[in-house]
Amino acid sequence: MDTTPGRRERKRRQTADLLVDAAFELFEAHGYEAVTMEQIAVAADVAKGTLYNHFPVKEALLRHYFHRQFAEQGPELQEKLRRQPDTIKRIALLLTHAAAWAEQHRAYMPHYLQYRLGNTIRAGAEEERSGTDIVFAHLIADAQQADRLRKDVDTAQLVHYFRYLYLAAFTRWLQGPDIKLADELAAMLDLFVAGAGKGEAA
Repeated sequence: MDTTPGRRERKRRQTADLLVDAAFELFEAHGYEAVTMEQIAVAADVAKGTLYNHFPVKEALLRHYFHRQFAEQGPELQEKLRRQPDTIKRIALLLTHAAAWAEQHRAYMPHYLQYRLGNTIRAGAEEERSGTDIVFAHLIADAQQADRLRKDVDTAQLVHYFRYLYLAAFTRWLQGPDIKLADELAAMLDLFVAGAGKGEAA
């Protein structure tokens, strides 16, 4: 089956990338909050309607930029994950990679996360998924098959819970200036795998 995008889809992606590149030049030069959608349209040399057709709000530009970076880093990261001897170690490595990347983009993360969470909880919302989300889903399924995670819980349910723990770790990091994201994500993974109970009841 041919999965190569057609001419119209290629043109749509090229335009989206052009808009995002123009936006991030402005964000880096002037700061995210200071830049308007109108300025982005002028910088990209497109009509405002074209910009809004692709990205209804500035946060959607962030999402596209971040998800494009995830996709570009995907092959190299997948190779590193394959070299790990255990499924949980693969998840831990992916979390370490995500932490390092997020630290470099901290100024944008509150806007990105607020947008993602808002889209996620809105009834009927169709959310564009990041490459990281997709890899996490595969890794959790693999961990179940390897008996590292419970099999009596539906994979989609585990992925859903993990995803919100992951986002919660990011929000704690953004609220606490002394919190290291890598440490927060490692603690989150330990809680997810081992649970929060103390074992036998007192």
